[in-house]
Amino acid sequence: MSNQVTIEICVEGVDGLVAAQNAGADRVELCASLLEGGLTPSFGVVSAALSVATIPFHVIVRPRGGDFLYSEAEFLGMLLDVSMLKDLGVKGVVIGCLTEDGRIDEDRMAALVDAARPMSVTCHRAFDMTIDPIEALEALIRCGIDRVLTSGQRNTAVDGVPVLKAAVEQAKGRIVIMGCGELDAGNIAKVRDATGLTELHFAALKTEASGMVYRNPHVGMGGTDLDREYQNTVTDGAAVSATIQAARR
Repeated sequence: MSNQVTIEICVEGVDGLVAAQNAGADRVELCASLLEGGLTPSFGVVSAALSVATIPFHVIVRPRGGDFLYSEAEFLGMLLDVSMLKDLGVKGVVIGCLTEDGRIDEDRMAALVDAARPMSVTCHRAFDMTIDPIEALEALIRCGIDRVLTSGQRNTAVDGVPVLKAAVEQAKGRIVIMGCGELDAGNIAKVRDATGLTELHFAALKTEASGMVYRNPHVGMGGTDLDREYQNTVTDGAAVSATIQAARR
């Protein structure tokens, strides 16, 4: 198998972007709140990222955690987010809308693609929550999506290898399949070789202690436990670098 793969790193905020690009990433998916699977970052964060980015980054457009069945108000907000990101000069957006029966919402996805152009458009792991991955992939192709991020409808890419391989074969160059799902230095080459994937995506995160000296023992923000209040989740540049090296061996 070719080791010429494109590596995208999922990060939270500007510091994560800088860590990923310094570690050799080809592209970044910029998010907020990775603990919820990634939400749309603020436009201040996006603007700051544009000022320091030396590699392309795509921005997730996801207004909340939970499912991918959005209200009309949520969808209109997504359209506005896409338009504003385009105006800022972002290279791409990452989107996903489903119908209540677990299929791609083609009307909404096509509308988001139309609003996004000429930006690149990726469908995120909403794809992994569809009832039929074969049908879903054809729907995304009809909508004009450039790539789909997927773990093969399993928690890990290792477990999702059969679906990932089948998706690559089904795509036949009409859409890029970007594999993800707990990829690391120990398994990324195995998944690459077993599937034929040419794009791979992962988040290499670690927890660091807060720098706060004063810690109020009586308050936890947002209902979190007090220990979590004084921990920060950051991108681990060394793990990014090691996993990229493994993917290109």
